Amino acid sequence: MGNNIYDLIIIGGGPAGLSAGLHARRAALKTVLIEKGVLGGQVAITKGVENYLGIEEISGLDLIDKFARHAQLYGLEFLRQWVAKVEPGIDFHSVFLEDGAVLRTHAVILATGCASRELGVPGEKRYVGRGVSYCARCDGLFFKGQKVVVVGGGDSATEESIYLSKIAKEVIVVNLENSLRSSKILQEKLMAECNVRVLLNTTVTEILGDGMQVDSVVLKSVATRREWKIPADGVFVFIGRSPNNKLVPAGIKMTSQGYVLAGTEKLDTDIAGIYAVGDLRHKFANQISIAVADGCTAALAAAQYIETRVLNRTCVEKAA
Repeated sequence: MGNNIYDLIIIGGGPAGLSAGLHARRAALKTVLIEKGVLGGQVAITKGVENYLGIEEISGLDLIDKFARHAQLYGLEFLRQWVAKVEPGIDFHSVFLEDGAVLRTHAVILATGCASRELGVPGEKRYVGRGVSYCARCDGLFFKGQKVVVVGGGDSATEESIYLSKIAKEVIVVNLENSLRSSKILQEKLMAECNVRVLLNTTVTEILGDGMQVDSVVLKSVATRREWKIPADGVFVFIGRSPNNKLVPAGIKMTSQGYVLAGTEKLDTDIAGIYAVGDLRHKFANQISIAVADGCTAALAAAQYIETRVLNRTCVEKAA
């Protein structure tokens, strides 16, 4: 086979993709992991991780560095490119790169993850990981006894606000609409917390800090257009998540929200030899440990799939 033909191509360098790469190489598969952006995905912007078994506390970047180094010990090849398209085939699947190159492979693992929707206000990008977070359960404990702002009014925002109320000194929920969209039960639980304040018809227009850490936010009333500033040590944004599903080939089923429906046992999709893992696939919860398990499962399933294909092809050739 040519140099551009692989046993397995992994698209995405988050925990799921790196885990898949490690286990694929341990299965002696010729594997390449393609990721143009920063390795780690959402984990890379997490200030601290305290719920990964065996590691009491570690920064997101340091954890991803450990993942990548471990995979590299087994010779995982990394390709820093953008992927333009994945085209399924009968004998091989094709992965088209933006530089015009085409790689062919027996199997593909889609580990492109999803992205938290951003507010798009001044200061947000500057203070990501330094007060701005998209995961309360990842970063909440860093704000113990402090004042935080939660932006959003859906179930996720309400659930995370309740969680933060057990940790922070004060939680201010800011919602653009005139009522919360979360379930009534969640709203009742939220309102029962004495250190929670809800501001409706209000939006965040700017996040401010001292250059190192968030120290305040600017709010604006939708009704009166009045703006005012309040002190805040952290800003948690929960206005939705969007799966990075642009590379998912036609014919693979997805939910109405765009998450891939993968098999529960092998994480296989409707197209043989294509798997979906991590935050891209539809599942109950998004956690690093779940993503790592996904990568392992899909890599082992891909190894079995490839072995079966090669064996069948060899038998056919011998028979001929």
